[in-house]
Amino acid sequence: MKNLKIKKLNDKAIIPTYGTKSSAGADLYAMIDSLIEIKPNESIIIPTGIAMDIPEDYVGLIYARSSLATKKGLAPANKVGVIDADYRGEIKVVLYNHSNQIQTISPNERIAQIVITPFVQVQFLVVDELDETERGTGGFGSTNK
Repeated sequence: MKNLKIKKLNDKAIIPTYGTKSSAGADLYAMIDSLIEIKPNESIIIPTGIAMDIPEDYVGLIYARSSLATKKGLAPANKVGVIDADYRGEIKVVLYNHSNQIQTISPNERIAQIVITPFVQVQFLVVDELDETERGTGGFGSTNK
């Protein structure tokens, strides 16, 4: 297990936690003082009260918590948030209410999960032709034969 430096920007902030020893995502917690209401089709920025020192060649990917999405219809507005390794500001989650009802977020509620994963940066080369593959240019649904 790798170490990752975290800075608490608020003494009451909760450090991310893993639900089980095999969990890929660590839960992020709402650093709010009181209940927040999110209206249908509305997005709200929820602070976490923490900043991270994500290692070079890694990225923090913020995903929905399945229970929040299925029970309340709340998920990150941008579907997957990207926290680059050189970002040192507060991690915030923009939650969008997909439901037809007002939903609430409580102080210290788990609002999303972050997965820390390596990535590869590439140099894009413009070419006239691409390598041939069995699939070729078959797009949406083309492999469902």
